[in-house]
Amino acid sequence: MELAVALGLIVFKVAFLIAILLLLPLPLTWLERKVAGHMQQRMGPMRVGWHGLLQPVADGIKLLTKEDHIPAEADRFLFKLAPILALAPPFLVFVAIPFGESISVLGTEITLYVSNMNVALLFVFAVIGIEVYGVIFGGWAANSKYAVLGSLRTCAQMISYEIPMGFAVIGVVMLAQSMSLLDIVRAQADVWNVVYQPVGFFVFFVAGLAEAQRIPFDLAEAEGDLGAGFHTEYSGIRFAFFMVSEYAIVLLVSVLVVILFFGGWNGVLVPLPPLLWFVLKVAFFVYLFIWFRFTFPRYRYDQLMAIGWKVLLPLSMANIIITGVLLGA
Repeated sequence: MELAVALGLIVFKVAFLIAILLLLPLPLTWLERKVAGHMQQRMGPMRVGWHGLLQPVADGIKLLTKEDHIPAEADRFLFKLAPILALAPPFLVFVAIPFGESISVLGTEITLYVSNMNVALLFVFAVIGIEVYGVIFGGWAANSKYAVLGSLRTCAQMISYEIPMGFAVIGVVMLAQSMSLLDIVRAQADVWNVVYQPVGFFVFFVAGLAEAQRIPFDLAEAEGDLGAGFHTEYSGIRFAFFMVSEYAIVLLVSVLVVILFFGGWNGVLVPLPPLLWFVLKVAFFVYLFIWFRFTFPRYRYDQLMAIGWKVLLPLSMANIIITGVLLGA
């Protein structure tokens, strides 16, 4: 009986996570358009529903009913596989993400995570690196010059920025003496890591912007010269997969920033429930992603690569050395 209950809880948690991540673009696309509208002194969506609240639903219906077009010269197998490879890794990563310690429901202790891995951080970076294959296949399989250029740009960008992103968290691992995300949050019960690791946080957040391919690092989808980048030839539900993947990455980076540098569900000053603290922190960083999109101009490609290799990588390595020296002292 206990085994059946445990398996049932795991299935429920996984189904709940998938539902949240699949529905995530609905509120986020509306919020993004509204924030953009107010920043640019206009109204944003207003016509479909009250203040445009049903606009994401209309967009979803459009994407689901739009013709699924595949170019005549495309590699059909890779063309169909690419959106799945882009969508699956961000979903799979959330298996190792904790959203809190545990809660009690009807006398049953329920943990707010699917799996507490002792190498969760390593698992996250290993799985999220698979997403680059979806980008490469999406551009290559379409047999379009613009899509190939977009996929090559994205591949170089994602690989380049994953290196400083990985180095940026080594200081956090050194402080917590663990790769378990639960242990990392527990180690911040008194002082958040951002106090000890401001450079690590800066490198991780900037690299996260590039990893999510958001402005000012959205060279992969530069409309002015590529049309839309690696998914130029995609339409309908396959295009929606790429869009959901982008928002899942935005949420994932925000969650990791909160867990690694801002104390996770540990609060400060105001006595709020731990889960509410966690949600508020994540929502703040998701808003930062949206805010940056309509604030900063896009970098040139040479500038983008120079920032990754000449600025962020040396900073992350210096952060590791300084952290090691301070811990040794």
